[in-house]
Amino acid sequence: MKKTKNEMRVILNILKSPEKEYNANNLSKVIEITPMGVLKILKRLEKEEILVSRKIGNASIYKINFKNEFALEYITFLLKKEAEQSPPYIKRWIYELKKMNESEIILIFGSVLKIKEKAKDIDVLFVVKQNNFNILKKKIEQLNKINEKKIHPIYQTFDDFKKNIIKQDKVILSAIKGVVLGDKKFIHLIQKIK
Repeated sequence: MKKTKNEMRVILNILKSPEKEYNANNLSKVIEITPMGVLKILKRLEKEEILVSRKIGNASIYKINFKNEFALEYITFLLKKEAEQSPPYIKRWIYELKKMNESEIILIFGSVLKIKEKAKDIDVLFVVKQNNFNILKKKIEQLNKINEKKIHPIYQTFDDFKKNIIKQDKVILSAIKGVVLGDKKFIHLIQKIK
């Protein structure tokens, strides 16, 4: 089963937008292809049981099929692929941040994804267990001493992260649309929210 770049974008946009309900029309504006093109992708993904739909009036709303093991594995693969296909400047930060073993989930987001080298700092959200917080904070401080661009960290526990997504905190919702490290834990957390 070969997936196109647009199919990957459809799946990741649905996954990373727990605050939205997507149908073919509103998703087409985000993906920037025709509603008919998006609908074909959505129908194919639903047939493959990666997505599920429900009717609201005349519209079909699509969500990730979290009950399907294949869908979960496939989404994990897509998150890894997104990180691997990042531009070299982002990959450099991915490499550095993967060393932060104390963090359960790491999200690189903000201006670094849009303006790359011109970003003033690197926005990173760390989902961390409370008992690892001080160790992680010290590691980030050390990293900031040796790097030209500073990491601007946001620290969240799993509970805080979940509550802030539910509250639709703008910074957290922006962060989850970034590059994800800790893909399985991220999917598990989003699964609990949806």
